Amino acid sequence: MQIIDPRSGKPLTADTGNADAAATNAEQVPVHPEDVIIELHAGNIQQVLEASMQVPVLMGCYSPSEGSSSTLLAVLDKLVVEYAGAFLLAKLDIEANAEIAGQLGVRSVPDVKLISQGGLVDGFQGALPEKEVRVWLNRYFPAPGEAPPTPEEEAETALKAGNTAAAREIYQTLMGQYPEHYAYQIAFARVLLAEGQGNEAREVLDNLPPEERDAAPARGVRASIEFSEQALSSDEIAALGERTDSEAQYQRALRQVADGHYDEGLEALLTLMKQDRAYNDDAARKTLLQVFDALGADHPLTVAYRRKLFAMLY
Repeated sequence: MQIIDPRSGKPLTADTGNADAAATNAEQVPVHPEDVIIELHAGNIQQVLEASMQVPVLMGCYSPSEGSSSTLLAVLDKLVVEYAGAFLLAKLDIEANAEIAGQLGVRSVPDVKLISQGGLVDGFQGALPEKEVRVWLNRYFPAPGEAPPTPEEEAETALKAGNTAAAREIYQTLMGQYPEHYAYQIAFARVLLAEGQGNEAREVLDNLPPEERDAAPARGVRASIEFSEQALSSDEIAALGERTDSEAQYQRALRQVADGHYDEGLEALLTLMKQDRAYNDDAARKTLLQVFDALGADHPLTVAYRRKLFAMLY
């Protein structure tokens, strides 16, 4: 068996199965799955390690009886072709190759190891979502220039376009594939809220493990649910007319926040706080803090308006 360099079409190792096999001198060839994916076993592991002296090898250890293994292998199958020969993918069935798995120290699957120059460079365990696998790969390989959008990016694009049905379908699929990746459940709650299903969104959040339910991402969606429930309808806002009293200013700001117009809403809340700090038991400041929670500590608007709030208070 020969292992071929997909970038040049030339063999990386000698063909131990056919000593007379001639090395091909083909120019660079298109990358196909069969060019970059190898099923690893006792008969070829030495050749794969030899190949790693020239091209890094991503070793994907899996079990056919373990569902998350199939999910991750599907992601790796896609990415190894997309990265166009930057690395090879060697799959190891640990049930069929228990001795090799033991020598490699594989205790649970899926288990991914990056091998280069015959040695272990890095690795990860568990079925990471495609987005996280890309981040991990990009530590070592240039990102493909024309990378297709990830499912998460497709869902966010659909949500921004108002296509909540498409976003809902994507997140439902991701939740089924990665049931313990709770970020997808939180994102799904956001979709439900966008569809006007605040109670259903709150139920999704309530069913998260305590450490996830009380963390900033879930608290942020919960805050958004509360904004939507508290805010006046668009017709009610219109009925305020030219009113400029504190109540009218607050209600307009709350509606802006509930509609996702955070910049305008935060500015309006800050203005109200300057003009009437005592309004409704310091409601403007308290709502500002809720919006910061909804956006997350690292969001540019949170950073900017925390500074403005600090400057006003101190």
